[in-house]
Amino acid sequence: MKVIVSKIMYVLIITVVLFGFVNSPTALIIGFIYTLIFRNPFQRYNHKAIHYFLKISVVGLGFGMLIKETIETSKDGFNLTVLSIVLTLTLGLLLTRFLKLDLRLGHLVTSGTAICGGSAIAAISPVIKAKGKTISIALGIVFLLNSIALFVFPAIGHFLNLTQQQFGLWCAVAIHDTSSVVGASLGYGEEALRIATTVKLSRTLWIIPLSFGSMFLFKTKGEKIKIPYFILLFILAILINSFHILPESTTHFIVDLSKRLLIITLFLVGTSISVKDLKSTGFKPLLLALTLWLFISIFSLFYILN
Repeated sequence: MKVIVSKIMYVLIITVVLFGFVNSPTALIIGFIYTLIFRNPFQRYNHKAIHYFLKISVVGLGFGMLIKETIETSKDGFNLTVLSIVLTLTLGLLLTRFLKLDLRLGHLVTSGTAICGGSAIAAISPVIKAKGKTISIALGIVFLLNSIALFVFPAIGHFLNLTQQQFGLWCAVAIHDTSSVVGASLGYGEEALRIATTVKLSRTLWIIPLSFGSMFLFKTKGEKIKIPYFILLFILAILINSFHILPESTTHFIVDLSKRLLIITLFLVGTSISVKDLKSTGFKPLLLALTLWLFISIFSLFYILN
């Protein structure tokens, strides 16, 4: 009986979110509370659903952007992106050795913080031949900090009176996962959302050189490197919108639907946060992740403001 009720509640929540009655942070909280009350009946499909829904959402958001603005935004965020990645990776390597952490775990946490959270961890883990438990711990920490960022960043942004441009850039650099980057900027404004999405996706491309670097660092060979091809679809969507190939009403509908699908994705992320997994994480990996996150958040904020 409880399984049937959990399925009904699951579908009901998805429906409510799809009709636009729930915002990003609330969706995440509902997902987390849901797992405390019920067991997720679709748990084995959860990770794949997050993976595909996020990509579809991001591509859909491309239909609300223009190519000229996108290129300018990418240029504006390039220097900060390179600097923050290099500094975070360097600090992560030093802290991993100082804390005497497992090198693979430290590298995954550092990679997730430096580039794009779960996507970077998923791409790097097979390259360095990380074990399942190591991957789970790294993902658990990233999901936890992403959840906090979804609430903290907009509050800080409003407190400091950050412009939409400043906030969008800050989110793209300092928040781990693309889902939380878009989720945090979604309620801040259209310009913040556009900038955050563009800079974050250009940042995601750094997975490729990082994968090669990881292969050299851990002396592994012959592993397949995952290339984020969906970014090409995102660019194609921007081009279609820039040249007005589709009617404006159609592109508006696609963008609106993509935003709602993203909020559904955040609900699914919430259902994947496990209290048991977080408890088993240990103090040192969490300390590493928190230190790196605070560093990249404070550094990027000062860079943007000055």
